[in-house]
Amino acid sequence: MDISLITKSLVLALLGASLTLFSIRFGRVLARILGARSESQFTLSDIGQRCWILFWEVLCQARVIRDRPLPGLAHAFLLWGFGAFLLAEADHFALPFDYSFVDRQSAAGLFYFWFVFLFALACTVSIAGLAFRRYIVRSEWLDPISAETNLTLALIFVVMITQLPRWWISDESLAGRSVWWLHTAALLILIPLVPRAKNRHILLSPAALFFKREGFSAIPALRGPLDPGLVSGREISRISALQAYACMECGRCTEHCPAYNTGKELDPRLIALGLNYYLDEFGPHSSKRILEVAVSPQAVFECTTCGACETHCPAGIQHLPMIVGLRRGALSSQAWQDKNAARLFQSLSEHGNAMGVAEAERERFIAWQELPVFDGSQEYCLWLGCMGAFDPRGRAIIASFTRIMRHLGTSFGVLSKEYCSGDPARRLGNDALTSELAEINLKLLRHYGARKIVSICPHCVRTIAEDWNQLRERVAGSDQRRVDATIEHHTEFLARYAELLPMEATGRHVTFHDPCYLGRYRNVYDDPRKVLARTFEVVEPPRTRERSFCCGAGGGLVFLGDERGQRMNEERARELVATGAGIVATACPFCTAVFRDAAPSAEIGPQFLDIAQIVEGQIRSEAERKAIAT
Repeated sequence: MDISLITKSLVLALLGASLTLFSIRFGRVLARILGARSESQFTLSDIGQRCWILFWEVLCQARVIRDRPLPGLAHAFLLWGFGAFLLAEADHFALPFDYSFVDRQSAAGLFYFWFVFLFALACTVSIAGLAFRRYIVRSEWLDPISAETNLTLALIFVVMITQLPRWWISDESLAGRSVWWLHTAALLILIPLVPRAKNRHILLSPAALFFKREGFSAIPALRGPLDPGLVSGREISRISALQAYACMECGRCTEHCPAYNTGKELDPRLIALGLNYYLDEFGPHSSKRILEVAVSPQAVFECTTCGACETHCPAGIQHLPMIVGLRRGALSSQAWQDKNAARLFQSLSEHGNAMGVAEAERERFIAWQELPVFDGSQEYCLWLGCMGAFDPRGRAIIASFTRIMRHLGTSFGVLSKEYCSGDPARRLGNDALTSELAEINLKLLRHYGARKIVSICPHCVRTIAEDWNQLRERVAGSDQRRVDATIEHHTEFLARYAELLPMEATGRHVTFHDPCYLGRYRNVYDDPRKVLARTFEVVEPPRTRERSFCCGAGGGLVFLGDERGQRMNEERARELVATGAGIVATACPFCTAVFRDAAPSAEIGPQFLDIAQIVEGQIRSEAERKAIAT
């Protein structure tokens, strides 16, 4: 390609300017991320698993394709295409200097450039399909569409489509030179756009996935009693900053958010983008309050902490630590005050339970059910929880489950005194109160030597198994003893003893609602179905397993009174009833309670029962049949 020295100099100058602008813009983003404070308890462990996630979710685009097959495949082709084009683009810019990285006359060169041609064709079709979805179909999850996004899509399309004519147009011809310059201009304009807005995810989402905190909804521990939570830029951690900048604005979190889908203000995407905006405008050292300038306080306290956003985010963004962090900050700075929350915290502090009921009521229930008191000699410590000890519907579940345990011959006992696990306080951002409750409970469990704990409440299971871990070393005291008890949910217990439970096909249909804290938090999906399938035909609702729709009770919201917009429990109840099943099975006392509350408005016909109640009913039926037979 015969090009003058001036033109060559111009190409070099434009390429240098493009790369320099890219470096400046990306450098600013990196400076804000690295300028944020570190997370004291973060450890980069299990490197092999992190590398596998990069391979599977970034290189293979497995999650993106699984969640949205056609758009996901189109997105994957774009990613793979940019990788395939690296050598071709280097060869493209070397062409004016009469140099080539790949010999097109060789067999390898011919194979590579035909490979690039096919990828360019696939990418052109993909970008056209994505544009059709964005501008014609207009998925609400992709709104709003910015001018910068439009420009980026147009430039990518030009870069892809100008790869194609090079196979039938000579580089020396006027048409060939025009295509070369058009491709060059599009690419040079595109490069500095990559570190801006949503385009940044190309560079940062792999890093966000690799440096993601271990565990689901891994809420970082406070640095000490003076740590206010997430109030201003000074409290934004590097991991949160990285994740905020990695957001690709795909709307998957919005699509699956139960609050957003029932008319609430909360949009999980705007939580991440709010921190992104804050860092861009004020930086990581600013004292301006995030909830005053970047994120809506109302939205922050509409979250049920169901985890749907985190589950479906392909960029590794952990929204829940951000939201709980902002709740911590709102409480510590008194930016959020709610009379129902104040009443809840007072009940937890004075009575040790979320209902504000005297301990004598729990004692009466234990005596009425003739529940043995745990003294360390029994195999299991049965954790009642607030719902199991004080709520009539929760008590019914406890009664059924204890009959099952007796039927199986399992020894168990309940603590003579038990305090709330601290789940509602923890999710609402009151770590001080959570710590107080956890310390008391840990000392009780250590005193009685509990080694195995079982609970009907997945919220308690999560809090005891995960959240208390941040406190155990401090609570253990000078003797260095620790509470090493393991805790499981009652559906896990039932699944383990499934072979000893009744098995008789009834021909009846049951649908199962996956509780958020059992499914997404604990990854328990098959155990409840294994138990139910012994006597029923399990019918799945449209949103099931990882896509389950929250009942609306989590995150402490069940104690905060009426919710705005449509009620989540009514939305979910209607969906479960629409399956036509005669029984709706649940595995969480909160789910059971709020679904039954939704019954009148949802015109519910089927029974809403916990799995323990269903199994206990089958045991009674079997006993009655045997009695009649004899």
